[in-house]
Amino acid sequence: MKATLLRRFQAAFGAAPTVITRAPGRIEFIGNHTDYNGGTVLGAAIDRGIWVAARPASGHQAQFSSGQGTKIVAIDLGKVTKQGGETSFVNYPLGVWVNLPAFGLKQPAAFQFADVSDLPSGAGLSSSAAIELASALAFTALTGEKPERETIVKLGKKAENEFVGVPCGILDQGVSGFGQRDHLVFIDCRGPVFASVPMPADTHFWIFNTHTKHALVDGLYAARHRECMDAAKALGVALLADASLEMLEARRAALPAANYKRARHVIEEIARVAAVQAALTAGDLVRVGQLLTASHRSSQTQFENSTAELDCLVDGLTREPDVYGARLTGGGFGGAVMAFTNGKFQESDGARVAAAYAAKFGATPDVFHLKTGPGAEIVAG
Repeated sequence: MKATLLRRFQAAFGAAPTVITRAPGRIEFIGNHTDYNGGTVLGAAIDRGIWVAARPASGHQAQFSSGQGTKIVAIDLGKVTKQGGETSFVNYPLGVWVNLPAFGLKQPAAFQFADVSDLPSGAGLSSSAAIELASALAFTALTGEKPERETIVKLGKKAENEFVGVPCGILDQGVSGFGQRDHLVFIDCRGPVFASVPMPADTHFWIFNTHTKHALVDGLYAARHRECMDAAKALGVALLADASLEMLEARRAALPAANYKRARHVIEEIARVAAVQAALTAGDLVRVGQLLTASHRSSQTQFENSTAELDCLVDGLTREPDVYGARLTGGGFGGAVMAFTNGKFQESDGARVAAAYAAKFGATPDVFHLKTGPGAEIVAG
């Protein structure tokens, strides 16, 4: 990827970059929609991501060359506004640039910027967090600053919340920032507090990307966020992480049916995260798998962010003897399913599940065997 990025930068700007950074995509292991509710999550940084190259420039303009196309997009940094249409990809690095002063960091006055990615498109592996963190590292390297990793993570989240306009929690940025090879990342999102959890030996992630996406996915994500906030307010707590099932049942009559279901999913999902941690510590991978699949069933029936395509894959995967468990990964409403397997699960097994899916839906999902990888880093410069 580094060589591809250098060629792209040279072709676009006729010069070499002064800094190269990379940040990984992530797998949401368990903790679906718990992050913005103040709960806990487990995720894994993967060995694919986004690479960014940058160099300072004269004037007050940012020039972007993205792996999504050959066009250079120029933005006047004196009057930055959110972009739409074909140029909307620049909103992620622009949002980071806009929010640098909020963390006491300098803004490069002008720069040239290129990125390339080897993340599968639309698979729910959080390319947005990867580009945000890689951009943050690039911009601070251009100004000679070295902020703490947690600052970079919070900067990426603020950019996505306030400039891009997606009310995500800190799961995506936190896992991309704090990832380690052969480890999961645990986040207590209230702090936030970050910790590493060793991956059991000979366990594997397989991603099945359906390439399906609900047309109103952004609106549906925002709607779920609103329903959770409204449920917390009705329960008299700041966030659903403060609520218990007993509190929820006592106030059930006061909640719209949808809000009750969203709250039940979140409260029970936070408990599942703790149970997965305990099972991992005990080496009980069968129990881990059961909890992962239970998480999906809750997403399917309580949070209602699954789809028929995702459910079909989970059904097929959980019938495979070498699959511990399977669930949707990411925001839902389409995207991908993660299977947690032992080392006996092979490409032929994945192909069999994909063929059964294709027989039902007329399209074959992409299948990826992903490894854990390191978190966001400066590669050169």
